[in-house]
This record gives sequence, C-alpha cells and structure tokens, in this order.
Amino acid sequence: MCGRYVSAKPASELAAEFKVEEIKTDDQGARYNVAPTDPVYAVATSKDGTRRLGTFRWGLVPFWAKDPKIGSRMINARVETLAQKHRRTLSRRRCIIPADGFYEWQEREGKRPKQPFYIHDKDGKPLAMAGLWEVWHDPDDPDAEPLRTCTIITTDANQVVARTHDRMPVILPSEVWDVWLDPSVDDLDLVQRLLEGDVPVKLEVYPVSNEVNSVKNDGEQLIIPLEGHDPEE
Repeated sequence: MCGRYVSAKPASELAAEFKVEEIKTDDQGARYNVAPTDPVYAVATSKDGTRRLGTFRWGLVPFWAKDPKIGSRMINARVETLAQKHRRTLSRRRCIIPADGFYEWQEREGKRPKQPFYIHDKDGKPLAMAGLWEVWHDPDDPDAEPLRTCTIITTDANQVVARTHDRMPVILPSEVWDVWLDPSVDDLDLVQRLLEGDVPVKLEVYPVSNEVNSVKNDGEQLIIPLEGHDPEE
C-alpha cells in the first residue's frame, strides 16, 4: 500500500510539469509527511477538456456513501480489482497524484519495529502516481460544498521496492498522461493496459528515521538517509 508520501514541490512547478492549463488551488506548501485524509494535489481533466491542478482529500468517498468517514479506509485501490470495485470511477474520473516520493515500511525479525524507507526518483522529478477521484454530496445537507476525494492505485512492487514492501503506487509514464486524463476515453481494457507498464523512472530507496511514523512530524529532516541499514537486512 501507499500510506504516506512527500509533496514538496510548489503548485506552479507541478502545473508546468503536468501541462496544467488552470490551477484551482492555493499552494499547500512543502509537506514531507502527507497522510490519509489530508488535502492533496491532483491533476484531472474537467468535462470541458481543461486540465486542472486541484486539491482533493486523500481517501476516496464514493458518491453512494452515507458517511464520508469511509474515505479513511479507501486511500488505495488495488489495480487487480479496479474493474470490479471501481468500474464507474475508472471509466470517467481518473487523475494523477504528484509526489516527490513515498514511504514504505519493512518488516524486521523479532520484536524490532518496522523500518521506514523513502522511495523517490533519482533525478528528482515528481512521480505521476495513478489515481481516481470522486465527488460526494452530503445527503443531509444539500447546500453543503461537495467533497472531492481521491485514491492512489497500487500494484505489485517492482524489483527495487520489493526489497522493502510488496506493493507500490502505479507510476505513469509521461506518454500515457493524455489518455489517462481524458474522461472521454471509457474503454476499460485500454485504460487497464495503461497501468501495466514498467516503472518509468529510476527509483532510489533508502532508510529514514522512525520520526516519520508520527503524522505530527513534518519537515525535510524526514527524508535524510539513515546510516547503518540496508533493505536486504
């Protein structure tokens, strides 16, 4: 799964990277410990074809949900079951969730606590994590602002990430961004194939401090490499 990640680049830089035509969010500032239910950046295309960078709450709340609290349990969507569990959303509400990198925790022998690792593109470019988004309307308050939420699609870890964890976000290559973000593309077989390619960037993995375990902690110190550990341990 992907339960924490880093979002440090400003909205203007992300807009340029993902060829966004309109920024529909205030700058969130650099965040090094993004957690479920936090507001996060996502790139999506509106009905009129405009590619926008907006803010969504992390944790998908389906349109049929009675309570938005369900979102805290839907921060990830497995690629293997997308067509069964998220067919409607997959066909029309796809997004890219940019990240500087993400964290995974490695099980260790005995009673030792899990070791957190930071995983990022060696060249420092943002990762284009595949996502889905939804709009939820409060059935008890028709006048309330709609809630826009998102989830990160995950897949089996590649050889690099598998040393620390068995799952990872689907990272989309730039050549499929236009099709992935196009809401008029509703061929689910085609859409699924976009998620099956190799990881398009060279990932670097290294251990970091247990300080990242608490969502109360933030700051660039969280991604400083921790000496004396190796993912093969």
